[in-house]
Amino acid sequence: MKKNKGKASVSKKAKKASKAAVKKTLASRGPVSPLGDRVLLKPLSAEDMATRSASGILIPETVSKEKPEQGTVIAVGPGRLNDAGVRVSMQVSVGDRVVFSKYGYDEVKVDGIEYYLVSEQNILAVITK
Repeated sequence: MKKNKGKASVSKKAKKASKAAVKKTLASRGPVSPLGDRVLLKPLSAEDMATRSASGILIPETVSKEKPEQGTVIAVGPGRLNDAGVRVSMQVSVGDRVVFSKYGYDEVKVDGIEYYLVSEQNILAVITK
């Protein structure tokens, strides 16, 4: 990174990478286009999050158990800008099943369907099964 008169300049390579990340993200839009490091999730139903026993019996989660929420990624924002002005790419992608903080989302309803807008910082893990 070069410094000019006390200001950090961003290399051309970093700017191209940032623009490519934005174009890739814009191609994967859902019904709502998240900004910055936001992710649009469709929450999983209680049945989707429930576990099955070996014999196939559905065992729902009880209300008394507090656990993080889960959802499927519908759309992702272009990513946040770091201190140097370079866009940091998102670590989740459309179609990922994720676990997110129970109180770290905003509810959005589009055409009668409920979605959650979550900051990438509030996503705790990607479920890989």
